[in-house]
Amino acid sequence: MTKTMEILGAMKPQLQERWKETGFSRLTPVQEKAMPLALEGRDLLVQSPTGTGKTLAYLLPVLNRIDENIKSVQSVILAPSRELVMQIHEEVQKWSKGTDMTSAALVGGANIKRQVERLKKKPSVVIGTPGRVWELIQMRKLKMHEVRVVVLDEGDQLLNKEHIGTVRSIVTSTLNDRQLLLFSATRLEDPDQVKVLIGREPEKVFTEKTVSIPASIQHGYVLCEPREKTKLLAKMAKMKDMRGLVFIRSVGSMNVIADKLRYEGVRLELLHSDVSKQNRENALKKLVNGEVHILLATDIAARGLDIAGLRYVIHFDLAEDASQYVHRAGRTGRMGTAGTNISLVNQRDERQLMKYGKQLGLDIIRKRWFKGEIVDFFRKKEDDRS
Repeated sequence: MTKTMEILGAMKPQLQERWKETGFSRLTPVQEKAMPLALEGRDLLVQSPTGTGKTLAYLLPVLNRIDENIKSVQSVILAPSRELVMQIHEEVQKWSKGTDMTSAALVGGANIKRQVERLKKKPSVVIGTPGRVWELIQMRKLKMHEVRVVVLDEGDQLLNKEHIGTVRSIVTSTLNDRQLLLFSATRLEDPDQVKVLIGREPEKVFTEKTVSIPASIQHGYVLCEPREKTKLLAKMAKMKDMRGLVFIRSVGSMNVIADKLRYEGVRLELLHSDVSKQNRENALKKLVNGEVHILLATDIAARGLDIAGLRYVIHFDLAEDASQYVHRAGRTGRMGTAGTNISLVNQRDERQLMKYGKQLGLDIIRKRWFKGEIVDFFRKKEDDRS
């Protein structure tokens, strides 16, 4: 019996059936390492890069632990953004199909009265952002006494200064014997936070991902000061046949940049955690149809995007690490088509970008803006003399 079949064999028949229907052949390394421990009820701290199958690594054990005869919330999954909450909710619905397990998504900015109505139906699993989940707990609309598992997805973000207090309140509102599963793509600044949070040492699981980027993607960068970035992006957005995805680190910065670009006549749309599903779909259609030049996106909002004909990925803010660079870069060059990655960097970021190139085995070529297009930096001097 293979390791995959051995692990799946310990789960509910309905989950095994769902697995067969997906057509997956085997579990990923992080799933093989984390799932047996999660199924045993262990507390886990799991670190594994983006795209390695972390969601399923906790989701199947969570659903396996649900008692379908008990009509109350038994698992709570926390995520830092609305976008990620909705993606996880879709996965829960897919894997719980054909069972008596139900779920509810609870996010800030949405109608709280409707969310209270959903909780009256006693869902088995709640997926939510920390602020809204804690608000409903305080209102005594979300009862935590039957919760057996708490999951922190993107745990590195949930344990930062913005969320840690709220997350701690949510976790401590459950019984002491509850299981805690923390999954993160990057290293926690202070892993001991988890021990403090639950009063015991979690098991640690670490996996690495072999990264690869299609050879059809070109990689370059333009050296410029931060104050010059927006004007340069406005010029790039107006290049012929431009279809670009622009990565910006924070929603606050994105809104400021978007206003400046619109003033320059750039047609654009935004993708971030507060954008509704309908507006997200409309934004993607507009880019594919050529109605807008670019989409400004956060990393979380761009997860899983597959945009036909996307020609450019532009890193307005440098990726935080090589893994994030790979994740962004892979939005273009799909199915062997040509694509271009351009990073807008200052001298300090240039040094960091070169490190990524060395790690990933990529030639990242210096570029510049010249006569309405992005060209190799050294080509400019030859053209100037002609």
